[in-house]
Amino acid sequence: MHDPVLLARIIGGAGFVAALDQSGGSTPTALTNYGISAHDYSGEEEMFALIHQMRSRLITAPSFDGRKILGAILFEKTMEGEVDGTPVPDLLRQRGIVPFVKIDKGLEDENDGVRLMKPIRGLETLLGRAKAKGVFGTKMRSLINEASSGAIGAIVDQQFDIANRILDKGLMPIVEPEVNLKSKSRAECDAILLGALTKALDKQPIGRRVMLKLSMPAAPDLFAPLVGHPSCARVLALSGGYSQEEACDELAKNHALVASFSRALLQDLRAGMDDEDFDRVLAEAIERIYRASTVKTANNPA
Repeated sequence: MHDPVLLARIIGGAGFVAALDQSGGSTPTALTNYGISAHDYSGEEEMFALIHQMRSRLITAPSFDGRKILGAILFEKTMEGEVDGTPVPDLLRQRGIVPFVKIDKGLEDENDGVRLMKPIRGLETLLGRAKAKGVFGTKMRSLINEASSGAIGAIVDQQFDIANRILDKGLMPIVEPEVNLKSKSRAECDAILLGALTKALDKQPIGRRVMLKLSMPAAPDLFAPLVGHPSCARVLALSGGYSQEEACDELAKNHALVASFSRALLQDLRAGMDDEDFDRVLAEAIERIYRASTVKTANNPA
């Protein structure tokens, strides 16, 4: 069973979910954007040590707390790590932030316009460790590049098959079938995905809710009907390569979605900043994303 206090916060709380789950493939880019080049480290061990330092600085900054941040998605190594002797999930909960962990192991090669998830070997063991560490839920990502009803249906089926295994362990799954924003058939992909997700949610037994993390649709508010579905706990929006300004502008058009941004949250933070400047820039980003998640236009209130 889910912690009822954390579940209520995730379902009805104001704020957004910070995505701090860059994996081995995306970590070099994240470090480069932070001002640490590939010449500054040697090998994966040093690379992951540096990204842990960045994440530690982020989650201990005064502005990074539960007043405007609902949750944070962690990379597996970060979930296992500590900050000044405190396990990262414990530290997040102390700051009022609900911890999640990324569990997918990357994507298969493209087939029929989509990229399914690779097999998640050791899933049960990973879920057991996450539960023991007080993690509330998980996140797993697939990718949709072209409009194919059968292939998009296969992505949703795979996501929900694993989501139900996660629910069996008492964790909340975040299902992320990302639509590539550069897809030439993006609007059609969105429409097919909406239908497939609706069918999958309809099949869920009463009380077995999932969260969704979706690309912001070409047609604003297309995904709004999913928010009220009894099998959907919350619908998050990913930034998908948008800049912070662009992502917030797009999010403000989608009145039922709240942010779960990574690059758009971190884009202006640099390793060379002193702590005061670091927290000031972070606080400005948090405020901007929070407002886009919670404060909508007068013509279309949230």
